[in-house]
Amino acid sequence: MRTEHKVFYSDSRKMSKVKDGTVDLVITSPPYPMVQMWDGAFSSMSDMVKETLAAEEGKAAFTAMHDVLDRVWSEVDRTLRPGGTVCINVGDAARKIGNSFELYPNHSRIIQTFQYMGYKNLPMIIWRKTTNKPNKFMGSGMLPPNAYVTLEHEFILIFRKPGTRSYSEPRGKSAYFWEERNAWFSDVWSDIRGTFQSLEKGTRQRSGAYPTEIPYRLINMYSVMGDTILDPFLGTGTTTLAAIASGRNSVGFEFDKGMKEVIDDRMSKAKTYSRKIVWSRKKAHKKFVEAREEDGKKLKYHSPTEGQKVMTKQEMNMDLPIVDLVEATKTGYEAHYEIEKTKWTLETRR
Repeated sequence: MRTEHKVFYSDSRKMSKVKDGTVDLVITSPPYPMVQMWDGAFSSMSDMVKETLAAEEGKAAFTAMHDVLDRVWSEVDRTLRPGGTVCINVGDAARKIGNSFELYPNHSRIIQTFQYMGYKNLPMIIWRKTTNKPNKFMGSGMLPPNAYVTLEHEFILIFRKPGTRSYSEPRGKSAYFWEERNAWFSDVWSDIRGTFQSLEKGTRQRSGAYPTEIPYRLINMYSVMGDTILDPFLGTGTTTLAAIASGRNSVGFEFDKGMKEVIDDRMSKAKTYSRKIVWSRKKAHKKFVEAREEDGKKLKYHSPTEGQKVMTKQEMNMDLPIVDLVEATKTGYEAHYEIEKTKWTLETRR
């Protein structure tokens, strides 16, 4: 098996290199409007953003920034096939503009856009990122009433495009473990830590990269092997890395050409990441099986491809992909996978 991963260093407001209706799943974490680290990026794309920020007109700047994102969401709609899914990781922004401090609700503004485009708004996930920083509270210390609630969560918005999609590959190969389903499809994720990444390479001094576990889960939840995943705000290549590890194809757009060296470096480690994530899933499932059987709850099904007992018939044909090689191509990368997995077991980790 092999998968193809294209990366274009261009503006995702015009993704002309992606044909209409060829994407199965969109996963992205865009620049967050009204978060100060992204002011420069939005200002470079919109004179209105630059002018309203300079004039300290917070609400107008918020609207102008989302006008920029709306053009990307329009392209997402064009490229996504009927029945496809969109997952957007975004946080709200709490900020002082001039003498006014307030919350700018990015998640609700994006929901409005997709509802206007006719998408089905599915239950969202709250990603809780707890921080123990002693200075995390804002306001007047211990004196009421002017302190502010700390933002320690982000939203993973999930939308479904109207229509019915077909599958080119058997869905059984892409099944996940029963206990993973119970954890992944919870509406609150508190077991994934946030990522702050300082970049020594490339043109950014810092990055808002989100942890690979988020797109990895979403890809396994909302697509099957062989599907094409699109990320219009690729950043450090997190979604591409997750797609490779999941046995999916991908397309990514990144406006900053200086990120290429960073992305190349991450893709060179895809084989190691693939083994790490598959190993951790197998190991966790083994512990789950052992705990069930210690309680006298025998599992009656078996997955020959994964070499373990499973809870349901749907898991019997699951086949976790293991990356063997990632090669650079003219347009990005090509990943190859191990076909013979008999030596890759819980007892023999390579």
